[in-house]
Amino acid sequence: MAQGTVQVTHTGTSRWRRRTGEYASLAAALEAAADGDVLTIAPGTYRENLVVQRAVTLRGPEGSHGSVRIAPTEGVPLTVRASAVVQDLHVEGQDAAAPAVLVEEGTPELLDVRVVTRSASGIEVRGSARPTVRRCSVDNPAGVGIAVLDGGGGVFEECEVVSAGRAGIAVSSGAHPRLERCRVHHAAGSGLTATGEGSALEAVGCEVYEVRGSGVHITGRATGHLTDCAVHRTTADGITLDTDAVLTLADCRIHDIPENAVDLRSRSVLTLTRTSVRQFGRNGLSVWDPGTRVDANQCEIFDSTGDYPAVWVSDGATAVLDSCRVHDVPDALFVLDRGSRVDVVDSDLSQVRNTAVSVSDGATAQLDDCRIREAATGAWFRDHGSGGTLNNCSLEGNRTGVIVTKGADPTVERCTVDGPSEAGVYVSAGGRGSFLNCRVTGSVGYGFHVIDGSRTTLRKCRTERCARGGYEFADGGADGSPDAGPLVEDCTSDESGGPRPPAARETAAQTAPRSTGLLGPLPGQRDTEPGAGPAPAPAPAVPETPVRSSQDVLGELDALVGLESVKREVRALTDMIEVGRRRQRAGLKAASVKRHLVFTGSPGTGKTTVARLYGEILAALGVLEKGHLVEVSRVDLVGEHIGSTAIRTQEAFQRARGGVLFIDEAYALSPEDAGRDFGKEAIDTLVKLMEDERDAVVVIVAGYTVEMERFLSVNPGVASRFSRTITFGDYGPGELLRIVEQQADEHEYRLAPGTPEALAAYFTGMPKGPAFGNGRTARQTFEAMVERHASRVAQLPDPSTDDLTLLFPDDLPPRRG
Repeated sequence: MAQGTVQVTHTGTSRWRRRTGEYASLAAALEAAADGDVLTIAPGTYRENLVVQRAVTLRGPEGSHGSVRIAPTEGVPLTVRASAVVQDLHVEGQDAAAPAVLVEEGTPELLDVRVVTRSASGIEVRGSARPTVRRCSVDNPAGVGIAVLDGGGGVFEECEVVSAGRAGIAVSSGAHPRLERCRVHHAAGSGLTATGEGSALEAVGCEVYEVRGSGVHITGRATGHLTDCAVHRTTADGITLDTDAVLTLADCRIHDIPENAVDLRSRSVLTLTRTSVRQFGRNGLSVWDPGTRVDANQCEIFDSTGDYPAVWVSDGATAVLDSCRVHDVPDALFVLDRGSRVDVVDSDLSQVRNTAVSVSDGATAQLDDCRIREAATGAWFRDHGSGGTLNNCSLEGNRTGVIVTKGADPTVERCTVDGPSEAGVYVSAGGRGSFLNCRVTGSVGYGFHVIDGSRTTLRKCRTERCARGGYEFADGGADGSPDAGPLVEDCTSDESGGPRPPAARETAAQTAPRSTGLLGPLPGQRDTEPGAGPAPAPAPAVPETPVRSSQDVLGELDALVGLESVKREVRALTDMIEVGRRRQRAGLKAASVKRHLVFTGSPGTGKTTVARLYGEILAALGVLEKGHLVEVSRVDLVGEHIGSTAIRTQEAFQRARGGVLFIDEAYALSPEDAGRDFGKEAIDTLVKLMEDERDAVVVIVAGYTVEMERFLSVNPGVASRFSRTITFGDYGPGELLRIVEQQADEHEYRLAPGTPEALAAYFTGMPKGPAFGNGRTARQTFEAMVERHASRVAQLPDPSTDDLTLLFPDDLPPRRG
């Protein structure tokens, strides 16, 4: 068979056997062929525009895949209008206004066809056509990879869009294809897109990645159903729905998304089942507008890489989470704006750096049988009109269990708050709320702490083992009304007497002075509705404590393990300030010393401790009035709305007046991809306050070394305000051992012979990655040893003093990683 010829084989027995033979052109062969004939194309390049109108088989020679190139200079290289079979062809198109392969009618099969083109679309299916497309690839950097439109359909199996100048696969105008085990990558637009009423996209076992737009975009009343699909490494959102779109995801994986993993608006509806969402830069689920709804069942949202809530519901949207897990995120669930609602059932929210559930601006949240663990705040109902219900939920190991502020009015029933490090329930600034049959145990602070005369109802509640007391009620309300204050009925405590009885009515009215409680870490919220009355009184003054001499404080600094370079830096600053004071008393000029500092280094290296001691030193030297420490982070300074960030930052600055404002992870105020981020507003407000009130507050910004270098380099206004950077080096194994020894001595334990050596080896072999906690790791190791010791000794019938105090090498926990 000569190159450039086409052999037509007729397999039937009719008188048309004369069609068998070789033809000099594809057009001639197609003209001679009839249904059922096989056209075998010899290797070569054909500059013809093929139109297949009969049910023939058109293929390249066996064993020579890719040797037949269909490459006309213009127009559509291959048009199929019949139930033909097209196999082993290489199609090239050059017409930007036409597709490379056009399927218009019938149920043809396209097998192992490679399309390398710069056309409007690589493969286009229209109208009544229902092709089966298997193992085909499209490389079209100028247009759409595969387009299905005008009612077209068909099945695409194991196909690949290698590149596309626009969408990878586009479905429109009532089309409805099915994709099975397809891959779409390196598209300049969305990976998969469906638009228009009646358009439907079904995908099973597909993968979308490395696209510059959204991974999946459904819009304009179109629908989609994805099963066992993966979407990852997109430039824009992972999945976008808008304008009455409907999408179902089952057993899918969405990850490595720099923006929102899933964003839906304008009355779209999304159903997720057994789907995981992880490593997203903004929201895992972002839900906006009235009529927009998400239903998630048995899903997992985790491992955020940004500083945004994992689930964001606003502007009247609705979300339902049933049997879901949300963990390792900055904030788990934010619902805001009147009409917005979230229902969470039998779900886990854990390892949340800030707030697990935040309800504001008139929104509603309903949580039933949920577990909230290891969050700074379990649930925060922020302002007037915000409410909902927590029913039969457990909140364990959070800094604060439930916060209610500024007129919010939730109902909390049959909930338990276990082991909060600050307070079980905190109500302030006119917050309300009803707490029925609730229990707080093991609080480091108060069980129920109600201040500002907040009209909270407590019925049949109980507290146990709360360090500062089961119940604390401060005098009076913001309006001074004698009727302000909580209503307490049938509440008990394991402390003698339980809550103190109310004074005049059934409102509790303890006369204890208002405690600072949680005011330090509470970020400000914008005011309640206009005309709602005066704002709550400012935070109370920090309690006066005896001022130690600077030498006493420096002695405590010297006693800290390690940190030799840090100690030298602080002493040098102290000496400069002290000598400056003496020169002034002598009538001499004193060198200007900028007191604001940058602390860099890993977590757990003592930055917060040194900041506290630095404040005390400055107070002892008369540089600061009080020297107290106010510690904040991005969540305390940055609000959700325009203008609220400046208010929060000003409030934090005022709380620190006369002391030190310590901003941990300050680089989070200036993310690399800031966009519309409000962190810049916090920075601008802070810089102005540092200039206008330069003697009132000392500011220390802290964080990882590399991130802080970037933060200062992109914010010259901030960098100019700081005199020096102090680097906190990682502890060595010997220093970690000394920390454990100090902890043991403080808690009346002893290290048995061989245990110090085992600890040193343990710390030497421990991975020192970014998550390594340094001093925190040493303390956690000691705590784990104590737990293992207790498990061992509890089995002894009559333990001796040595048994009760000695820690052995076997008490060391297994090393992780």
